Amino acid sequence: MESKLKYPVGIQTFSRIRKENYLYIDKTDLMWKMTKLSPFVFLSRPRRFGKSLLTTTLNAYFKGQKELFEGLKIMELEQDWEQYPVIHIDLSMAKGKASAKELERTLIWLLETDSGFETMPNEVTPGEKFRGIIRREYEKAHKNVVLIIDEYDAPLLDVLHEEQRLPEFRRVMQEFYQPLKASEAMIKFCFITGITKFSQLSIFSTINNLTNISMQPEFATICGISEEEFATEMAFGIAMLAERYNCSPDEMHIKLKNQYDGYRFSENSTDVYNPFSLLKCFMQKKIANYWFESGTPSFLLRQMQKFHTDVTTMDFIEASATSFDRPTEAMEDALPLLYQSGYLTIKDYDQKSDTYVLSIPNNEVRTGLVSGLIPTYTGLSSVKIQDGFALKLWRALDKDDIEAAMNELKAFLASIPYVEGFQQKLKDEKNYEGFYEYTFWLIFNMMNVFAQTQVKCAGGRIDFVIRMPETTYVFEMKVNGTAQEAMDQIDGKGYALPYYTEGKSVVKIGIQFDREKMTIGDYLIER
Repeated sequence: MESKLKYPVGIQTFSRIRKENYLYIDKTDLMWKMTKLSPFVFLSRPRRFGKSLLTTTLNAYFKGQKELFEGLKIMELEQDWEQYPVIHIDLSMAKGKASAKELERTLIWLLETDSGFETMPNEVTPGEKFRGIIRREYEKAHKNVVLIIDEYDAPLLDVLHEEQRLPEFRRVMQEFYQPLKASEAMIKFCFITGITKFSQLSIFSTINNLTNISMQPEFATICGISEEEFATEMAFGIAMLAERYNCSPDEMHIKLKNQYDGYRFSENSTDVYNPFSLLKCFMQKKIANYWFESGTPSFLLRQMQKFHTDVTTMDFIEASATSFDRPTEAMEDALPLLYQSGYLTIKDYDQKSDTYVLSIPNNEVRTGLVSGLIPTYTGLSSVKIQDGFALKLWRALDKDDIEAAMNELKAFLASIPYVEGFQQKLKDEKNYEGFYEYTFWLIFNMMNVFAQTQVKCAGGRIDFVIRMPETTYVFEMKVNGTAQEAMDQIDGKGYALPYYTEGKSVVKIGIQFDREKMTIGDYLIER
């Protein structure tokens, strides 16, 4: 059966998946419930998370293509299978435009050519053409129209950081979306999806009934693959990979969970796996970081740079929902964008204080994000670091050869140019310890080694902790001091004590930085 199983990597069309017998994870019951919730629905999910597949499934449902749904959950729910005119617009073609005029031309092309709908000569702007299409489809079918808009925010993402172009692009999109309100009486259902969340005021003009289901528990698994779906629908893929990696299916289940699971979109919902990465892993028969094949989005890096984001805190961020689910243009830091684009996710929720804990979802996101950030932080290629220095450092730590690891670190830090960017704030404050904490965090997280900075304990805050399978390393760094003073601080404040009961070796390392040479000067090691 495994040899006949086809994984729909890169295939987002529901009809093709069903007709050509690709694996389909049945979400049709949730889709059906969503269509009964509200006439206007908005869903935000990270890229490559199945949003486009959901839109094409809606397209087939509202066109009454009942034969495509045979054997699926919706067959027990839907009785009528009434057909409606469907206008399905994919705005991914409108991203990366140089000017507002070019964006307008692309929107018009999408409506006139790509969608196949008729427009009139007296309809000049994108919004006028859009409204005309809605009206004509309504009059032709004598039925209300279904609107499906995929990647609604694609035209705006590349200009988020630009004070001049963002308002211009936003005005174009406002005019384009105006028919959603003006044509409300002719609309049966409208579904809008994308990555980020722009406010209704700034983008959707006067629409005041847009229902945002992005954090509703009922629809938390409408995109992505749940644990139950993974264990049942993908058992063959798990077994196949286990054989390839010479481990048991249970062990492989854990490996895949650590690599691709961990996304949570509501306080009490189950975690979900990244569907694109998981399917590609099974197709390629290899565990790798597939979500980042196209690179870390430039808009995210620019926003992190703009807000001087402290990446070392991303393993544990306490926040209210309003601080990370807020509209994109109301951001005061990069937190909303990091959450909405999938680089942070919900890990815990405290009902009493209405506070969430956000963290990096899994190993794939951690490694890919860090690889994208390293050139900005250090001025060095992440590929060269990973293939050269990082590999040597990991091997030294894996062998518990701390002397060799320190020598590798010393040589590497000396090669880092002090570049502008994220660490500018640190540079202004002369916080050299902070800069090296950033660098350490990036290096070890790129290797999927559990590393934390500024770790709280009874005696204070530990500069850096690295946890290998057999050994825990406790670091204290001193710029204006000696290695002995750093070691004395570890002992005096009991930094290593919390780790003595874990049954692993504990290594204490006191480091003195040479500010002239910009690398490790002296260090002491105690086991």
